[in-house]
Amino acid sequence: MTNQPSHPLRGLLIAQFFGAFNDNAWKLMVALLGIRQIAAAVAPGADLESASQAHTTLTFVIFTLPLMLISLVAGVVADRVSKRTIIVAMKAVEVGLLAAGTVALFVDPAGGILPLIVLGCMGVHSALFSPAKYGILPEILPHDRLSQGNGILELSTFLAILGGTAVGGILLDGVGPATWLAPLVLTLLSLIGFGASLTVPAVPAARSEGGIASTLGGAIRTVRSNRTLLLAILGSAFFWTIASLVGQDVLVYAKTILALSDSLSGLPLALLSIGIGAGAVLAGKLSGDRVELGLIPFGAFGICFFLLLLGLLGPGLAGTLILMTGLGLSCGLFVVPVNSLIQWHAPADRRGSIIALSNTCTYSGVLMGSLSGGVFASLGLSTTGILLAAAAATFAGTLWALWLVPSAFVRLVLILLTKTLYRVRIIGHTNVPQTGGALLVPNHMSLVDGFLLIASLDRPVRFVVDAAYATHPLFKWLMDIMRVIPISSSGGPRIILRALRSAGQALDDGEIVCIFPEGQITRTGTLLPFRRGFERIVKGRMVPIIPVHLDRVWGSLFSFVKGRFIWKLPEQIPYPITVSFGAPQPADTPAHELRRLVRELGEAAWTLRKADQQPVHRPVLSAWRRHPFTFAMADATRPSITGLKALLGTITLARAMKPHWKGQRYVGLLLPPSVPGALLNVAAALTGKTSVNLNYTVGRVGLESAVTQAGLKTVLTSRLFIEKAKLEIPGGVTVLYLEDIAKTISGGARLTAFLLGLFAPIGLLERACGRERPISLDDLATIIFSSGSTGEPKGVMLSHFAINSNVEGAGQVIHISKADRALGILPFFHSFGYMLLWFYARNNTGIVFHPSPLDVAVIGDLCSKYRISLLVVTPTFLQLYLRRCTPEQFSCLRVVLTGAEKLPLRLVQAFQDKFGIVPVEGYGVTECAPVVSSNCPDFRASGFYQVASRRGTVGQPFPGVSVRIVDPDTWAILPPGQPGMLLVKGPNVMSGYLGREDLTAKAMKDGWYITGDIATLDDDGFLTITDRLSRFSKIGGEMVPHGKVEEALQQAAGADMQVFAVTGLPDEKKGERLAVLYTIDEADLPAVLDKLAAAGLPNLFIPAKNQFVKVAALPILGTGKLDLRGVKRIATERLMPAS
Repeated sequence: MTNQPSHPLRGLLIAQFFGAFNDNAWKLMVALLGIRQIAAAVAPGADLESASQAHTTLTFVIFTLPLMLISLVAGVVADRVSKRTIIVAMKAVEVGLLAAGTVALFVDPAGGILPLIVLGCMGVHSALFSPAKYGILPEILPHDRLSQGNGILELSTFLAILGGTAVGGILLDGVGPATWLAPLVLTLLSLIGFGASLTVPAVPAARSEGGIASTLGGAIRTVRSNRTLLLAILGSAFFWTIASLVGQDVLVYAKTILALSDSLSGLPLALLSIGIGAGAVLAGKLSGDRVELGLIPFGAFGICFFLLLLGLLGPGLAGTLILMTGLGLSCGLFVVPVNSLIQWHAPADRRGSIIALSNTCTYSGVLMGSLSGGVFASLGLSTTGILLAAAAATFAGTLWALWLVPSAFVRLVLILLTKTLYRVRIIGHTNVPQTGGALLVPNHMSLVDGFLLIASLDRPVRFVVDAAYATHPLFKWLMDIMRVIPISSSGGPRIILRALRSAGQALDDGEIVCIFPEGQITRTGTLLPFRRGFERIVKGRMVPIIPVHLDRVWGSLFSFVKGRFIWKLPEQIPYPITVSFGAPQPADTPAHELRRLVRELGEAAWTLRKADQQPVHRPVLSAWRRHPFTFAMADATRPSITGLKALLGTITLARAMKPHWKGQRYVGLLLPPSVPGALLNVAAALTGKTSVNLNYTVGRVGLESAVTQAGLKTVLTSRLFIEKAKLEIPGGVTVLYLEDIAKTISGGARLTAFLLGLFAPIGLLERACGRERPISLDDLATIIFSSGSTGEPKGVMLSHFAINSNVEGAGQVIHISKADRALGILPFFHSFGYMLLWFYARNNTGIVFHPSPLDVAVIGDLCSKYRISLLVVTPTFLQLYLRRCTPEQFSCLRVVLTGAEKLPLRLVQAFQDKFGIVPVEGYGVTECAPVVSSNCPDFRASGFYQVASRRGTVGQPFPGVSVRIVDPDTWAILPPGQPGMLLVKGPNVMSGYLGREDLTAKAMKDGWYITGDIATLDDDGFLTITDRLSRFSKIGGEMVPHGKVEEALQQAAGADMQVFAVTGLPDEKKGERLAVLYTIDEADLPAVLDKLAAAGLPNLFIPAKNQFVKVAALPILGTGKLDLRGVKRIATERLMPAS
């Protein structure tokens, strides 16, 4: 299909429209002319109704009989000749036929036999035209537009039927005795259709051989071998049988019961056509890029329902028009997927003949319906009785079809669910082959994952399902309909292998098979390890494996969120879900590679959440509004702040800062972890400002550097904090003091805040607080300056979407609630401290702030007093708590998460021994908002053990985050276990460095953030950070990792706390040498070095004795991380000769 026009359907649609218009207009004219003659000779009553029914039947049969008889010949022609050639030729014939009709009525204005002959020829013309117009669709449209194309074609057709049915009577009435003028108008319209047909794209002939017998035989064999195709053709024939019966019955009903004039007699059928057109468009929309089988029973039940109402009620004109519109809508929902199924399943080289065979069956049904009308009338059935008979036949036929194809019922239910409870977005479905076997490998998040996959594809899917579900009395009937392949892990290897062989045989038979490689629905929210069963299924087969990811299913009604299935309220209705199908992979693709691809699909899908998200402050304000009396936060001077107080405090502060922040994009905050600091960060977001929390541990020079880089005009701080922390105020900026701002807040201001907080819509609230323009998710929420541990601090720009993504990812794997209490000791200038503010507040988890993590005694008392259950801290501070806090003080802790530096295994064991809880380690960088990965609580229950943590690692990547380990030179992806450069991708990645496009470009590669860290990834997706690339020394051509040397020294000294810090110094002979700062007793150093030598480390990894420097304390940044620049500076001063 090269060089296709941008609108390949346009010419076909116009040609089809005028063809269908003329067919129906002429057919109606002939029928009305006959009824006129009968009405002139027969008195009104039952005889008139019966005679009119008989003549209408004759008219419909004359038009339909050629359609049935000629269709097979038409199919041969459609396969042997270019379908475009047929379309053009038939449009030319149409012009001649209508011209002949004009002459016929000119000769005899009352009608007679000649118009019936022309009508029969029009039937022949339509029979030859039909296989070409439907058969050409798959040749000029891709599969993913086939349902949409059919919907548009059906809309065009039924609009034409509407127009022809309505205008035919009007034209006949309007021309008076000069009836020949009516077909003359149709002749002129046929010329337009002929011109449009010339623009239809050229297509080659489908085949070059075969006569009627071989073509018909081939079509019949194809249909018999394809059950779906056979049932679709039978369904189409049944539909048109009912449609023909109802169509002519309604025409008689309009004339005899509603007593409509010739010009209005077609009005009910016109409304039917409008409904069909609307239903066709709706069917295309509901089908999306698929052929949706479930619409067929939905439409069939609708047809039955509206026919039943028409027959029972026998309504007047208004009621008839309403019910006819509903009937048409149902017809459109039925006919579009049926036609699409026939076109899809018909082989390309026999598509014309199969459509012709279908047309033969269809027109046989039309003929049967027309004849049935006459038979029913002769038996004494009224027009309403015929409608009831049609309703009964439709109902019986639908039940029979569902009995034959029960999977259609499943798809019907799925349509109802996915268009009401869920809103499913499908990505990459074209990666699933339309024919042949394929293995789907998705993540497993909920009880309905399989149904979501069925709803996302138009091919049947066979699932490998746990035998406990497959044989359960409640589910067995459904499992039988879905033809699942049961597998039992408790049945022994032979039972498992039998199930896997069955799955393999299904692939060989050309079916799609789905296996959930995790083996269980995740209870942890993480991607579980992949089991190897799928490898056995595809072994020795040349079928593709399709990685699949279901996004946002966690949190839905059927996921394990909140620790239970089903028994909870959904977060929203309809619940948005994304199903992503990845590119087909070879059958020998290893499990770890498929797992990586599934995760990357999830990361790509995560970016689509932006459309449903709000700026970071809105969910927090909503949470405080919903839970006004829940404990929200506290600090030393404010022992209990509820959600309502936090809400009102935020609004009050935002309005108080309105005149000071006006016209500023970035606003500076210089406050410790505290209630005012938290509320002001929320207030800044509420007013549309970007908060810049300044690092008060870097001294005046560092503060002024941040102020200058961010272009801050104001910095808000507290006199009390400045005095206690003994800070120097940065110059070049207006300093505002919280104490002064508080004095300006009046009682009226508090009342206004109260009213706004309770009643104002969020948009109005934002404007009242000083928002100057709408807040976008791409706007910056904060700028956080990097710690400067390895170089000059950089301003990292983090958007609302980046923060949101990290918060949502944390919420999926770290399950918290309003029953939890968190200790807030990380400063807001620390990216983790800033993110945790939003994470806790959004989940109604109370936060207890304290400005200094070094106040061990106070920390212990706070944990005891507030029953702290969540502690996020650096290993350096955790070592202090290990020594000085009691088990009683930490008795409520359930999650202890560390980051910013490596968590020693000795510290993990010591903390567990003392407090009975295992600290876990996470990993993040400011540029990733900040969390990249984390160990999380494992899940244990009867029959279940799901691992979400692994000692020595920093856990698995957060949901929505992709990681790769690559060769730093070639950027090739490395296999599991091999160390390399860590790259990170996801919506949590920064917008860039403030004012440093050059550094941003260096830090990014094809959308991936280059962390500068060396890491490994194991088969199950757990990440281990080896060291920073910058923390290597190249000694004699070999790369020596500082972190590994530090770890070996720590172990040799038997130290729980970090007492060694390694750096590199220039060396004339070897390029670099190792230098070590230490805090242990100098007398213990020789023994440590002896143990180090005995540990089997390479000689290059062992620092020389004269390269150790005794210090009182290792230099630590305010964030709790080791100050690497400080380490290097001290080592340089003490070990390098002055130049």
